[in-house]
Amino acid sequence: MRKLLCLLVALLTLAMPVLSLAAEITIPAVEVPPIFKIPDNEVMRFVSQIKVGWNLGNTFDAIRDGNVGDEMTIEKYWCGVYTTPEMIQTLKDAGFNAIRIPVSWHNHVDADFNISTQWLDRVQEVVDYAISRDMFVILNIHHDTDKKYVYPDSAHLDQSLRYITSIWGQLAERFKEYDNKLIFECINETRLVGTDVEWWFNTEDEKILDAAHCINQLNQAFVDTVRAAGGSNADRFLMVSGYAASTDGTKTEYFKLPTDTIENHLIVSIHAYTPYSFALEMPGIKNFSAALQSEMNDITFFMNQLHTRYIRNGVPVIIGEFGALSKDNLQARVDFTAYYVANATARGIPCFWWDNNHFKGSGERFGLLNRQQLTFPDQPIVDALMQYSGITAFEE
Repeated sequence: MRKLLCLLVALLTLAMPVLSLAAEITIPAVEVPPIFKIPDNEVMRFVSQIKVGWNLGNTFDAIRDGNVGDEMTIEKYWCGVYTTPEMIQTLKDAGFNAIRIPVSWHNHVDADFNISTQWLDRVQEVVDYAISRDMFVILNIHHDTDKKYVYPDSAHLDQSLRYITSIWGQLAERFKEYDNKLIFECINETRLVGTDVEWWFNTEDEKILDAAHCINQLNQAFVDTVRAAGGSNADRFLMVSGYAASTDGTKTEYFKLPTDTIENHLIVSIHAYTPYSFALEMPGIKNFSAALQSEMNDITFFMNQLHTRYIRNGVPVIIGEFGALSKDNLQARVDFTAYYVANATARGIPCFWWDNNHFKGSGERFGLLNRQQLTFPDQPIVDALMQYSGITAFEE
C-alpha cells in the first residue's frame, strides 16, 4: 500500500503544470499511465539511481587530425573552454546526478595504441571532479570510428579488436579501484562511416549484417578485457550498443548482448534524437506539441520497443544522447523535453542531454550549461528535465 501511495503522489506531481523561472515559458503537464512492468534486479536497481544525465560534449571527444600540435589544447578545440570543478558543481547543484564523458583517444596514442600519460591523467582529473561530487560517470571511446582504429567490417575486424582491447585494457587498469559510480561504455555510434548505409540499419544489405556481426564481437572483446583487469572491474556495470547506437541497430536479433562472467551487469546504450525533423534536422520543423499524435508516436514507438525487448526482460537501457537543437523555439523544446523524459522515466530509462556548449549562430545549438558563465540560458529545459526524471516503479 505504501508503494502504491508513493506512486500515486509521484504521478500527480508529474501531471501538475509548473511555471518555470522564465514566466512566459511553462512546463506542460504530462501524465503517463503506470502500465510498464520494470523488473527489480541488481542492474535495474543500479540504473534507477541515475536521475538525469548531461554530456560533456565537444570536449574530450574533439579531434584534430592532420596536425595534432599540443594534444592538451584539444580539450577546448571545439568547445572553447577547459573543464573546471565549478562547471561540474553547477551541474550537481542544478540536479544532474550523472555525467557522460565522451573521449576520442586516437589523437593521444602512439603506434602501439599506448595512451599519452598526460592525456589520460587529465581525463582522470575530470572524472574525479564528478566522482568526488557523488555523481555517476560514463566513460567511453568516442570519435575513433575509422579504418585505422575501429571500423565494423570483417576486413578491419582484427585491427578494430586490437584497438578496443588496447584502449580498454589501459582504462580498466587506470580506473580499477574506482567503484561502480564509474560506468564504462564500449564505443560511440559504431558504423560504416562513408557508406550509403552509414546511418541506415538496412538488413537487406550484406554490409550491415557483417557490421552487426563485427559489433557483437567488439562488444564481447570489451567486456572480456574489462573483466580480466580485476579490481572493481570484476563487477563494474558496462554499456554496449548496436549499429550506430540506434534503436534500429539494437532492437533486432542481429544485436546480441555479450556473455559475461557476472549476471545482471550489462546495460544497453542507445541514442535517439526523435522526432528527427524537430530534434536534429536543420532547418527541419520548429514546433512540437504533446497533443499531436504523430509526434507522440515517434517517441513512444521506439521507447515501447526498447521496453518490450530489454527492460521487461530485466535488461536496462540508458539513452546516452538526446536533445533538441535550438531553433529560437524554447517553448517547443521545453514541451519536447517534458514529454520525452516523462515517457522514458515511466519505462525506467534514464536520459542524458547532449550539450556541445554551442548557443548562438548557425549550426548545432544544443547548449544547456554556458560553461564560461556557469549559467543555464535555457533554464526552463533544465526545469523540465528535473520535473520528469527519476521515478521508477518496480514490479511488486
